[in-house]
Amino acid sequence: MRESWGREAVRTRRLLWAGVLAVVGLALLLIGLTIANGTLAWVEVVLALVLLVASYALQRMARRQTLYRHDRG
Repeated sequence: MRESWGREAVRTRRLLWAGVLAVVGLALLLIGLTIANGTLAWVEVVLALVLLVASYALQRMARRQTLYRHDRG
């Protein structure tokens, strides 16, 4: 039982970080496409895309571990 609580905490933490990365990535993307100009805009857009991909990867890992875990008992 205790092990499942630990897994749930890890899953929740990963989903929380994925959400934070997604929000920051979307904010950077919005700033990079609307306000910033020149090289800084491209750096912000690339960084935003990296953060969004990382967010997706974290979400996928968290959901995959939940979906494919083997319950003991």
